[in-house]
Amino acid sequence: MISEIFLLLAGHESSLFLAGPSIHPQFAPLLHPGEQQCLESLAQIAYRYRKIIASCKTLSRSPSRYVATVAATLTHILKEDYQTLVVDTETKVLARDPNLVASASFVPLSSIRAVFSEWDAPFAALAALVDQLEKEEKWSLPGPLIDLLLARAHTGVHRISDILSSLAVAVQRVWRTQLIAFVIHGSLSATDRLASDAYVLEDGSMPSCVSEQSRDSIVYVGRAIATIKAAQWQKQLPRNLALEHTSLLQDVLPSDQHAFDRVISQIRTNVSEWMWTNLLTQKDVEDAVDSLGNYFLLRNGEFAQSLIREIERLKLSRLTMRSGPASMIRDQDLNLALLRASLGTTAQHDPTLSLLRFSLPAGPLRPLLPSLTHAQYPTSSSMSSSLPADPSLFSSHLLGSTPLTLSYKVSWPLDLFLHKADLTIYATLFSYLSALRKTHARIHTCWTSLSNAQRARRRWTGLGEGGTAEDLQVRKTLLRCGWGVVRDMGWFLDTLLGYVMTDVLEVEFVRLKDLLGGARGMHSSGSLQSLGSGQLPAATSAASVASNAHHLDFTTLRTIHSEYLDRLLTGCLLTNPVLTALLLPIFEVCERFVAQVERWGGDVLPALLFEGSLRGGDEEVGAMVKERQGVVAEITETLQDLLESFYEQLSLSTSQQPFTATSTDASKSVIMNASFANHTTFNAAKGIKGMDGVRRHVERLLLRLDFNGAFSKGLGRKRSTNAGVLAEGGLA
Repeated sequence: MISEIFLLLAGHESSLFLAGPSIHPQFAPLLHPGEQQCLESLAQIAYRYRKIIASCKTLSRSPSRYVATVAATLTHILKEDYQTLVVDTETKVLARDPNLVASASFVPLSSIRAVFSEWDAPFAALAALVDQLEKEEKWSLPGPLIDLLLARAHTGVHRISDILSSLAVAVQRVWRTQLIAFVIHGSLSATDRLASDAYVLEDGSMPSCVSEQSRDSIVYVGRAIATIKAAQWQKQLPRNLALEHTSLLQDVLPSDQHAFDRVISQIRTNVSEWMWTNLLTQKDVEDAVDSLGNYFLLRNGEFAQSLIREIERLKLSRLTMRSGPASMIRDQDLNLALLRASLGTTAQHDPTLSLLRFSLPAGPLRPLLPSLTHAQYPTSSSMSSSLPADPSLFSSHLLGSTPLTLSYKVSWPLDLFLHKADLTIYATLFSYLSALRKTHARIHTCWTSLSNAQRARRRWTGLGEGGTAEDLQVRKTLLRCGWGVVRDMGWFLDTLLGYVMTDVLEVEFVRLKDLLGGARGMHSSGSLQSLGSGQLPAATSAASVASNAHHLDFTTLRTIHSEYLDRLLTGCLLTNPVLTALLLPIFEVCERFVAQVERWGGDVLPALLFEGSLRGGDEEVGAMVKERQGVVAEITETLQDLLESFYEQLSLSTSQQPFTATSTDASKSVIMNASFANHTTFNAAKGIKGMDGVRRHVERLLLRLDFNGAFSKGLGRKRSTNAGVLAEGGLA
């Protein structure tokens, strides 16, 4: 019977027991109740062991290498520990070990039960584990499987914890092999791959113990190495650096989160520095920044003006055609206008001009003239500052009817520096600045048209405006009102354009160039973080910054550029939803007035011979003047309301609107060196100081707008007249 028990414990079936651990009914009456209990306990251990072994054979054929690893490792552990225990125990019985054999002739079942009792709890846990692995397919993914094993390893039973920890370590080692292939060699396996072909992490490929910073770094480094190899660049990652990274990864597991994050961060820093030194050089970055500044930020003024004129000429040519396919504006028409606009300008021989492309997201369109109807524009009281800003409002202003997007073709290795989010911000800034420049140019054209008309009229009317005695004063009032509204429009657009181009774009652009030119030596932890916060003053000289003999970290480069774009968006007022929603109707009112003047023949006053001649002489003298006076008065009132609302909201923004970054870059969170912790307070103060610089930009705009006190005095009078002394003093 003892030999039958050992065969049962070794995984063989026995006729003494039924399919489960229950004793056969015909054999049970022959046993003492204590013996029956011991036999059933041993049968339970043997039954679970046999079930685990059968499940491991099934799991070893799984298409998932991680599940197969669990089966192989568990089989090995049971062979080394449990099967060895069965053989050793049987050997002791045959050798009549006094600890097992009583009186050298009798083997108590309780002794054998005591020997194998240590496997009772582990087999129960392992049987539940293999059942779970067989039932659900999600455990074939490394992330959930490692999480499951690590979670079950947290138990007070030492043997269970030891076995499950060994299984978790085995799966992590296989996962680490996949990680090394991706991070060091840029290769992805055909099965159980960590990332897709677009270098996006697959669902379930990462255990939860891998932090978000490390996940971003893994994708970043793997994509960079794979792209370098795919591009067959003449310079590849040095072999000694790859061996060093492999050695670092082989010494850590993701379960040791702190050490794993430190190694991944070190690998990313090394790869970034090598790429910055060998692939994406400082000259490439500066050339890209210059090109984006010239064409997206309209720093090349003559090209910007030429481009606006070409697009206006294209719209006019399509409007004069008959309706049909030829009258539609397509992408190729806009790209051809882009090339024509460069002729005779400094952009004519610029090779980066070929990287610019216009696109119409809504497809081809037929241009429309500006609307002459009165629209209900929003006021500051009807808008809430809690609404999200929508800078894309200006994307349809250049064509007037549909969104227009300017894109920039980024090729390797520049795409490691410029991401889609950065190019989207540049396109948003181009839409806003081009709308401002176009409206500004239209107002200047209107001013010229009014001046020419006035000069021609004075040749016949002398110092007056002409007309009969009845409408002489009306014509004079209309003319003065027309000149007044176009003067206010031109003044506001001049002020806003000067602020944007000088106080924001030029200052921030020069500041960025100083940082890029002087940041070569900022490699120490504190220096890197200072550059990452982007708070060096614009006057910092390259010689003083480059005193350290190290290269700029690639991650810090992206952080500097990302914060540069954030400051541009904030300085251009595009992060304030109320101001953004007020600027667009101001532009539209200016466009509507210019279109109205063009419809009137380039002059506010009607020609003297037009009055009274449209209906055969029965029309009232001055009716056309009164009609135009009503239109101009309505535009003047609307414009003044919008300007006052804009100034009021701009004043409130300096105290209420938080000047914070609107977009973040994934690389910002990767600089994880432990030495950075000592600079947290310092960098926070630097960040506040940097946002203070943006606030200073807005204060300059307020001073420009209220240079003669027109807004502040006008609002003060309005408050004192309508609301009384308490409201004027801010108490009501």
